[in-house]
Amino acid sequence: MIYTIIFAAILPAFLLVLYIWLRDKWQREPLSQIVKGVLYGVFSAGIAMLLEGVISGLGFTPETHSIIGGFWKAFVGAAMPEEAAKLLMLWLLLRNNPYFDERFDGIVYACCVGMGFAGTENILYLISNINEWESVAVSRAIFAVPGHFMFAVVMGYYYSQVAFRDLSFTKRSRIFWMPVILHGIYDGLLFAAQAIGTEEYASVTGVLILCFYIFVLWMFRHGRKRIKEQSEADDPNKIQFF
Repeated sequence: MIYTIIFAAILPAFLLVLYIWLRDKWQREPLSQIVKGVLYGVFSAGIAMLLEGVISGLGFTPETHSIIGGFWKAFVGAAMPEEAAKLLMLWLLLRNNPYFDERFDGIVYACCVGMGFAGTENILYLISNINEWESVAVSRAIFAVPGHFMFAVVMGYYYSQVAFRDLSFTKRSRIFWMPVILHGIYDGLLFAAQAIGTEEYASVTGVLILCFYIFVLWMFRHGRKRIKEQSEADDPNKIQFF
């Protein structure tokens, strides 16, 4: 049974890594580098857990039952440490990487790190909910893993923007803050809905869940746009001026 659970946990991440690798139309990355990126993502999950433990131990994410508390927990307790860990591992992966020679590569490698993280997180979630792991696996395959994929697309997009000669402070800061904002809003809407999820506030909870679905749809469209933009930027048939 445990092998079935692990398979269900890593399958969505594997399929998304395969998807982004196949979208690299001009100069596809070696499989050894793809595997290395995923392993770096696994390491990032361990780093994130350590950071989250420190933040929680210092009392920065106390239990609350409010919308503001839900968003605070999402940004400070989840989005910031997790995206910081992923970015650290992405930087270590790419700092002297000779294969990082196209704009789209930033997205590819960021997604490998992100999916390594998401696959590891998925295994832990499914094992901790082993009595209902099937439903948890389905819901996370639809939302959580693709969510981490989109956070990674944005991180990789801005990483490439900076690596390929846009050294402005705005672009540099967006490598970290844009995925944090997306991640924080994503988790924040769910945490806030969970925090006030009582019959008395059922209508507010419903609005928060509706906002979550709308945000997810927007985020997926935004991510697809970034993927297309970076792929076209590497088109050898187009004349590029730098």
